[in-house]
Order: sequence, then structure tokens, then C-alpha cells
Amino acid sequence: MAYLLIDSHCHLDFPVFDDSRDQVLKRAQAVNVAHIVVPGVVARDFPRVLAVQRAYPETVSIALGLHPCFMKEHAQTDVEVLAAYLDTTPVCALGEIGLDFYDKEADKKAQLALLKAQIKLAKAHQLPLILHVRKAHDEMLKVLREMQFSEGGIVHAFSGSEQQAHRYIDRGFLIGVGGAITYSRAQRLRSVIAKLPLQALALETDSPDMPLDGFQGRPNEPARMSVVLDTLSALRGESRIVLGTEITKNTRQKLNLSTGV
Repeated sequence: MAYLLIDSHCHLDFPVFDDSRDQVLKRAQAVNVAHIVVPGVVARDFPRVLAVQRAYPETVSIALGLHPCFMKEHAQTDVEVLAAYLDTTPVCALGEIGLDFYDKEADKKAQLALLKAQIKLAKAHQLPLILHVRKAHDEMLKVLREMQFSEGGIVHAFSGSEQQAHRYIDRGFLIGVGGAITYSRAQRLRSVIAKLPLQALALETDSPDMPLDGFQGRPNEPARMSVVLDTLSALRGESRIVLGTEITKNTRQKLNLSTGV
């Protein structure tokens, strides 16, 4: 392989990796996954995210954010905590943030307020976003439009329609492609990803989550991005080299990664 890959979304700080982090990274590097973006999800774990970056400074970049699936764990002052971190911590994006309306009991009003507060921070710091969106793409696109957010970013684990994907792309976002496309039953998603412009794609694993077909029941890890790339190559009829080279360039530019990849 003459190209290097970036896993644009991997929770390498999670405790499941505490006894295997070095080995996980070695396996990733063996299949040319050379750089990993680790997003924060709750303020109390920001120090853990920073510790991983300090341990692997050439391999890891970080983002920080307050995730919509952890609303009960966020304190009222956490946006201020996040703001303080952004003033002192080099990050490649603000995230993982977003909207998750999958649970019918979700507090949509609270999620929207948290999202908007964080987008204001991203605008102030001119940072791209790493977005988590489930059952809320139209609402997310409305917020981005109303807040005139122009820094773009990555829509992690995209699962919307082709029309929604193009609306994100028009706003400067890449579409995150991960293990979901390895499932043959994901026909709509596979069809959408096959049609999108190559310049609009990013690769990710969401490790240790979002297991690939055939790897259910085991923690996901960055090395499996090679399988995602194989699947993407088959779906699009484009070579691994072309896909890997262009998607790495997309991600590096969108997240302003000053790495060797």
C-alpha cells in the first residue's frame, strides 16, 4: 500500500482498551491506519482523552464535546468546562456532539440547547464539528442553517437519505463511513454511500462500537477499517488505492491535521 489511512472516529480512550492499547495501535499500523481521531463525549473524561493523546502524540488527534446520548451525565456547567478546555487544548474539532432522537423519551429541547451552545463555541474557535445524528437529520440541518455554521466537519456514522447527505455536503461536511456498510441488509445506506462524491467521504470505525459484519460480540478496533475500505471499494467499483488516498486527503484537510498522513 502506498497510502496511509485516518480513522476519523475512534474512542481509543475507553477503558476496554486499557490493557491492549499498544497492541491495538500496532494492528492498526500494520494495515496502514496511521492516524486516529479520538472524540470526547463527557466532560469528566476529557482528561482521559488528553492522556491518550499525550501517550501517542504522533498517532492521535483529539476532539472534545458533550454527546447527546449522555444528557443525564452532563452538568449545567459542562459547556463552560468545555470552553475552558478549548482555550488551552489543541483540538482538531469540536465533538462528538449532536442530536439523538432515537429514544422517544429523549429530551429534544435540552439536546437542542446543548447543541446550539456548542456550535457557538465552535464558531468562536473556528473549529469543524464531529456530529452524532440519529433520527434527527432534518432538525440538525435546520440548526446548522439557522446558526450559519460554515466550518463544516464530519457527520459520524451517517444513516440518512441521499438528499440529506448532499445537504450536509453543501454545508462543508464529510460523510462518515464505517462498519454499517459491511452488512448486506443495509441496502439503502450502501446505495447512498456508493453514489456520493469521493471528495465527500471519511472513514471511521467508532471503536470499540459499531462492529462489522462477522465481528459481532467483539470490541471494534481501528485495524478493521481495512475491511470497511474493502467493502467500500466493492460497492463503488473504485480501487483501494484511489479511495484510501483521496479519503485520507479529505479528512486531513477537513480536520486540519498536521500529520504525515
